[in-house]
Amino acid sequence: MPIVGVGLDVVDVAGFAEQLADEASGFAAATFRPAERRNEGTDRERQARHLAGRFAAKEAFVKAWSSARRGRPPALASDALDLRDIEVVDDGFGRPGLKLHGAVRRAVAELAPSPEAIHLSVSHDGGTAAAVVVLEG
Repeated sequence: MPIVGVGLDVVDVAGFAEQLADEASGFAAATFRPAERRNEGTDRERQARHLAGRFAAKEAFVKAWSSARRGRPPALASDALDLRDIEVVDDGFGRPGLKLHGAVRRAVAELAPSPEAIHLSVSHDGGTAAAVVVLEG
């Protein structure tokens, strides 16, 4: 299958940690599924690093999906996009992948009909988390 979209996102872990620290905002609950938060641990630094990588993955996916629709309107309005519908999962061997849910899954089906058509790489270096998503279609 040809590549139809590529997305990259970089997250500053310290800045992201500040956003997570504001528990009144509800940011973590509005962005991550319970399973994504389950393995984050209790150490705040480790938690921020863990979730920053997942956030970068979600944003990289949105960018890849958007680039695949170049010249066409978005498949979902920005206010209809729920980042919890883009779930970062583990294959059981520590390799990350994406599992799509709800409106995002339905909208993306036309571009990437199978989970194998969505490739994800997440990396951490110092205070930075980054992710790349490649969509085949």
